[in-house]
Amino acid sequence: MNDSSPASVSAPAPARTAPKAVLTEQDGPVLHVRLNPWGQDDTLDSVVLDDLITLLDDLHERPDVRILTLSSLGTDFCLGADRTEYQEALAADPSGASLRRIADKAHRLCQALENTHAVTIARLHGRVIGAGLALAAFCDLRAGADTSRFRMPEVGIGLPPAWGGAMGRLVAEVGASRIRELMLTCDAFDADTAHRIGLLHRTAPLDRLDTVIDSWVRPLVRRSPEALVLTKRMLAGYARADRTADVSLLDSHLLTAALHRHTGT
Repeated sequence: MNDSSPASVSAPAPARTAPKAVLTEQDGPVLHVRLNPWGQDDTLDSVVLDDLITLLDDLHERPDVRILTLSSLGTDFCLGADRTEYQEALAADPSGASLRRIADKAHRLCQALENTHAVTIARLHGRVIGAGLALAAFCDLRAGADTSRFRMPEVGIGLPPAWGGAMGRLVAEVGASRIRELMLTCDAFDADTAHRIGLLHRTAPLDRLDTVIDSWVRPLVRRSPEALVLTKRMLAGYARADRTADVSLLDSHLLTAALHRHTGT
C-alpha cells in the first residue's frame, strides 16, 4: 500500500531550463564554441542561429576574446539548414514572411562572423553540408579531418544556394570556376579536394585535428591584438572588393520564392 502522507510525497522535479543550442568554454583569450551540445540533429535551426548571433554580438563588448574556435560535438560538423523548419514556417505563414525572418538570421550570422574582431577558426569533421559549409566558409581559418566530406546540395533539391550570402564568400575564398562546378553538380567532395581548392587550409587525421588548431592558436595569442584586428579587417575589405555587386541581402527572398514553388503553395 502506498504511503500518501505529506512526508513521503516526492517533491516535483524542478523544470529543466531550455538548453542552449551551443556550448561555450573560455580558455584565456580563446573562446571555444561547440555546436550540438545536447545531441540534437546536426542542423542549423533558428535556435542555433539565435544563440550564435547573440554570442557574436556580445563579443563587441569582450575584447579579451581574441580567438574563437567553432566546432561540433555531433557526429558531423553540420548537415545544413533545417529544411523541416522552413517547411513548417511556410505552412504556418504562406506569405513567406516568417520564413524570410529565419533566412535573414543566416545573413546576420554570417555577417557577424565575418565582422567580429576575434580571429575565427573552424574545426570540421564528418559531413559538412550546405549551410554548414557556408558557416565554415565565413571563418578566417579552416581545418578539417581527412575523413570529412563536403557537399552543396541545394540545386539538386530544387533550391538556390541562398544561405547567409555564402555564394559571394565562397567565390572570394575559393574562386568562381571551382565553386561553379560544385554548386551546379552538387557532387560530394573529400577533404583533399577541399584543401586543394582552398576551402580548407589544413587537413589532418581526426585524432590530430586539435593539434592543428593549437598550432594556429599558440602564435595567434602572442600577436598584437591591434595588428590582428586590423589585418583581419583589411583582408575582409579586400575580399569584399570582389563583391561590390553583392546581392546576398536578397537570399532570404530567393529562398522563400523557391520553397513556394517547391511545395506548390
